[in-house]
Amino acid sequence: TDAELCVKALRVIAKRLNVLVLVVIHQPRKEVARLFDTLVLLTSNPGRMAYCGPMAQASSYMGACGYPIPDQTNPTDLYLDLLTPGAESDASDALVAAFAIRQKPQLDQVVEQACAVSGLTAKEMLMAAQELKGPAGKGARLGSYAVPFYVQLRTLLLRKLRITLRNPAAMSMQIFMPTIMGVVLGTIFQGIGKTEFGIPQVSFIFILLTMLSLQSLPLMPALIEERAFMKHETSERLYKESAHILTTMFVTVPLSLIGAAIQTLIIYAFSGLPYEFLPTILGWTLLLFFMFDALFQCVAAVAPDGEQAMTMATPWLVVFMLFNGLIVTKATAPVYLRWVFEISPTSYAMQSIFLTMTEDSGGENNPLIKSCGYQHGHDFKGIVVIICMTVVLRLLQVLALKFLNNIQK
Repeated sequence: TDAELCVKALRVIAKRLNVLVLVVIHQPRKEVARLFDTLVLLTSNPGRMAYCGPMAQASSYMGACGYPIPDQTNPTDLYLDLLTPGAESDASDALVAAFAIRQKPQLDQVVEQACAVSGLTAKEMLMAAQELKGPAGKGARLGSYAVPFYVQLRTLLLRKLRITLRNPAAMSMQIFMPTIMGVVLGTIFQGIGKTEFGIPQVSFIFILLTMLSLQSLPLMPALIEERAFMKHETSERLYKESAHILTTMFVTVPLSLIGAAIQTLIIYAFSGLPYEFLPTILGWTLLLFFMFDALFQCVAAVAPDGEQAMTMATPWLVVFMLFNGLIVTKATAPVYLRWVFEISPTSYAMQSIFLTMTEDSGGENNPLIKSCGYQHGHDFKGIVVIICMTVVLRLLQVLALKFLNNIQK
């Protein structure tokens, strides 16, 4: 049976690794019961001990207490009947009293002797195990984790890849849906590259940047669900939180990035804009993707649940989308809020893209560009600001995963 196979596996682990395995089991077959070395019998209402000793001697102990095991009877069935309060053959009180006389004094003495001896610390046990292996043995790790970081990362990556490949529908949605949206938006803005720079081109860039910024937003509920599993595993020191983050960055983020790149290229192909603008537009859209992906993953690490995550992410998203020089300009923004333009990634992206697209039509002197307050010479600053914000958000994500939303044991 499955129970027998499971207990046999636990017995092998106990014998080979010299570890203690505790099993709570209810009415096992006699073939399963024989696999255990020691048996502890408990009764209820209230919880009391009725036997604690070798499994092989339990039957003779019951016989000595006046409850012999009949032939062709599963001993564990009889134990259950005798120790179930209110059952027809209930003998729980008598067996508890017998335990107090026959076994408890010896057990108390063993416990006192064990408590008087100072045991080895975890470090001393590891060092002792290393000495048994000899000079050729592998060095014992004395830290909190049993394996080095690269092993943790490799194991998590393999597991994440297997889980992702087992769910091709979810994987394809991260690429299929952006492709569909690319075709839809591309159809809307088809042929705008054949006209002079104006409102259609501005709307095209704004919508493109907005869609790419929102690419990772739907992933927050899944990230929060993964976080719950991660918290249980990291609480057992199976791996570090940073290994979990890197696993997400190496598997989930690339899928979203591929979808974002495909969407951008499809929309751009429909628009008919000159390909000389493509490197600038694609570069800034991908920069925004990485920054907002870091923002949404940071929020998912902080928020207790998906609903609160959406509530927390919305203000940041709205502020960065409004303070872009197009909807809210430096001239129209309140003086005490103009500093937002210094950290607004969409403002830097739209400024660089619009100035590149209007180089042949006046650049900063273009009426539309002039009304937005865009100026040359801020590209490097914008790239540095976005990279720094991305790094800071990733660090905050690590801290949030480590110290917030911990499980209660």
